Amino acid sequence: MQNRTFGSALIVAGTTIGAGMLAMPLTSAEMGFGYTLLLLVGLWLLLSFSALLFVEVYQKAPRNDAGIATLAEQYFGVTGRFLTTAASLLLMYALLTAYAIGGGNLLTPFLSQFGDQAEIVAIVVFMLILASSVLVGTKVVDGFTRLLFALKLVAFGFILFMMMPLVKWENISEMPLNYFVIISAAPVFFTSFGFHVVIPTINNYLDNDIRRLRLAIISGTAIPLMAYILWELVTHGVFAQAEFVQIIRQNPTLNGLVEACYHATGSEFISYSVRLFSAFALITSFLGVALALVDCLDDLLQRMNKPANRFVLSLLAFLPVLFFALYYRDFLRVLGYAGQTFVFYGLLLPIGMAWVFRKRHPDAKYHVAGGTPMLIFTFILGLVIINVPFFIDMGWLPKVIG
Repeated sequence: MQNRTFGSALIVAGTTIGAGMLAMPLTSAEMGFGYTLLLLVGLWLLLSFSALLFVEVYQKAPRNDAGIATLAEQYFGVTGRFLTTAASLLLMYALLTAYAIGGGNLLTPFLSQFGDQAEIVAIVVFMLILASSVLVGTKVVDGFTRLLFALKLVAFGFILFMMMPLVKWENISEMPLNYFVIISAAPVFFTSFGFHVVIPTINNYLDNDIRRLRLAIISGTAIPLMAYILWELVTHGVFAQAEFVQIIRQNPTLNGLVEACYHATGSEFISYSVRLFSAFALITSFLGVALALVDCLDDLLQRMNKPANRFVLSLLAFLPVLFFALYYRDFLRVLGYAGQTFVFYGLLLPIGMAWVFRKRHPDAKYHVAGGTPMLIFTFILGLVIINVPFFIDMGWLPKVIG
């Protein structure tokens, strides 16, 4: 069972670490490392708390492998299932759109022969290659993902090894250019701690053992937290804030991050490694979410007695993503919208279920510490975060870039 606990922690870590971390330097350029560190730790505590609320609620689940939508129906009826399923679908579509935009962005410099249409062609090529992989089958995706995940870890380790000696204290000690950017960046950072979709899997794997579940979640999320801190340390420590912000404002894309890396280090090899790491992170994240979306659509259509083959499911999954990626083409903003959806799925929903659970089962074996005041406090935080993009649109908060 100890090996299962360790394995579950790795599942949590592997699900959490993905393309969301690529946006961190872009959205935190104006914040400085110190306040970025506070935001990372704060969101880690917040989302670990919400995950433990799921552990609490699973004590009375109809079965150990019950999905989140099943739990929502148990506490909020058919409306709860509908809203949870809709939020899950919106989250996956938004994430895939952001990943398609980011992947196309990284591919664009290699398709300069298409001129002004290079970015459009890049997005289409990125989508066709990865959609074809998903269409072929889960085994192909599994093998491809394992290889790329290993390469991603190697690239990340190499980047840290090469950039850590270039870190300067004066860069790390920079203060925020605008303190309210910390709030504006929260939805984008929020998605980087999203692992809650695998909670039913690890709950079943650990036989609903509360102690081991808590250990797997806390240790499993601590791994990404350390990776994110190191990633932010080298980016904030190597880049002079004023120059980094200027480059990102001119090119607020992943190519802008690569350009800033070359500008700061003078090394094409390091900047190319950052590009490779970014590509591996985007591809592995895209494939994982794409498989989950296809399976979710398959389950939904079967419930409606309208089963479909894998080709039709792939069209339903990828055509909307391609449309929105071509129409919108704003990596950070789409990732922010994904963060909004995840706030409902990963924070507001478990708070609501825990509230009802405690009314129904006051003598349950396990309750997350903090009681009702903590539920109210985190619920208010969730409402603030979910409305951040609207506050930005209304001019109440600054944009994270520009």
